[in-house]
Amino acid sequence: MPGNEADMRDKPDWRPRYPGSGRLAGKVAIVTGGDSGIGRATAILFAREGAKVAISHLEEDEDAEFTAEQIRREGSEALIHRGDLGDPEVAKALVQETVGKWGRLDVLVNNAGEQHPDEEITDITVEQLQRTFQTNIFSMFYLVQAARPHLKKGAAIVNCTSVTMYKGSKELLDYSATKGAITAFTRSLSEALVADGIRVNAVAPGPIWTPLNPMGGASPEKLESFGEDTPMGRRGEPNEVAPAFLFLACEDSSYMSGQVLHPNGGTIVNG
Repeated sequence: MPGNEADMRDKPDWRPRYPGSGRLAGKVAIVTGGDSGIGRATAILFAREGAKVAISHLEEDEDAEFTAEQIRREGSEALIHRGDLGDPEVAKALVQETVGKWGRLDVLVNNAGEQHPDEEITDITVEQLQRTFQTNIFSMFYLVQAARPHLKKGAAIVNCTSVTMYKGSKELLDYSATKGAITAFTRSLSEALVADGIRVNAVAPGPIWTPLNPMGGASPEKLESFGEDTPMGRRGEPNEVAPAFLFLACEDSSYMSGQVLHPNGGTIVNG
């Protein structure tokens, strides 16, 4: 998990859909899980908008190298960091390497995550439960703790929650629970940092086609009709979500903090 995008026959669409306008010019960003899926699309879009981008990944080296190459093709600079962000020392090393290379940190995108479908709550093992929380929410605490001394007025943190936090998911109990924690974390962290001029927001994607789903994150039955239960009747692509991260990372959203955007195919949720 989450699997290699390079191995997918039906590949997600990560390509930015419009020219850049310098909205992140001179900025430095970290995008976790930036090797593939939503993270890849976000990292490359950030590069197109002028940011230098550090991406983290667990072990998908080919995907990470491809993303870094695309960042450089946008005329920017890339840094690749390999490791498990559920380990606080790895999270700290990612921040230290980024700041050591470029001397600053302006945007932190907490996107890395994992999910494991189970038909019954009794099927969730202790190891899986701990692993899912470690990857999805503990890593965010570790990264923000490491990044906090480097985040100045005007910095932005954008977390990835999920539509499952709002409408639930009977086969993703532990994953949905972590996404609820991420939303609460986002709102609370916003309250803690807003007086220092640091904005904290989140994005709650719906069914987006990434390696996470076909490589173990969704059941075969769900994959057969993936995204068809949304009002738009289709799955989303990573490049349809990345602009939400860009909006919250740049000054376009200067009067927003503690909020969640919902690129989810038209599903109406509260909050």
